Amino acid sequence: MFKNSYYSRKLHSLLGVIPVGFFLIEHLLTNYKAHSGGHAAFLDQVNWLHELPLVLFLEIFGIWIPLAYHAIYGLYVAYTARHNVTNYGYFRNQMFLWQRVTGVITFLFVAWHFFQTRFAITLGLPQGDIGVRMHEIATNPVNYVFYVIGVVAAVFHFSNGMWSFLVSWGITVGPRAQKVSTYIWMGVFVVMSIMFIMSLTAFTDPEFSKLPAATGTH
Repeated sequence: MFKNSYYSRKLHSLLGVIPVGFFLIEHLLTNYKAHSGGHAAFLDQVNWLHELPLVLFLEIFGIWIPLAYHAIYGLYVAYTARHNVTNYGYFRNQMFLWQRVTGVITFLFVAWHFFQTRFAITLGLPQGDIGVRMHEIATNPVNYVFYVIGVVAAVFHFSNGMWSFLVSWGITVGPRAQKVSTYIWMGVFVVMSIMFIMSLTAFTDPEFSKLPAATGTH
């Protein structure tokens, strides 16, 4: 279907940044409200997002279709890629392998997270109960471990993908620029992973086991 098309790869790379990468960052900032502001602040942020004009249109065409293409083509690349880490073991070969591995993990994690949250809202879960749902997820030890693995995989896939994006689009063209970029995106990976884990841990607070009295459902 794809036949390693130059344009398919370029589109896959671009969509990994815009809008999928932006969506990951937005998701991080929204969930971090659970840590920095508590249940009410988290719900305020969720409600604000869902009150945006044409929100369903934005979700379908700005998130889910680009994400679906990036995920499906990414799985194709992971399936057809030839990994040579056992023969060479260079750092970038290792990153190439882990980019594919974390892509598969991220795909499974996003699908499961969507089913537990956004799809549950579509089926009738009150939007104001999303904090309670996240509390139920985070306080389950199996779910908690799976979510930690999932968010770390997603952040690694994004961060290492950004390094590759800058190379493939001719932004970091020399060894020095690529080395600096490696350090920058490794730092981004660490910071974002910590923020996501702090957000997930915040949902274990008993405060999230019930809807705040001052916040109504929409």
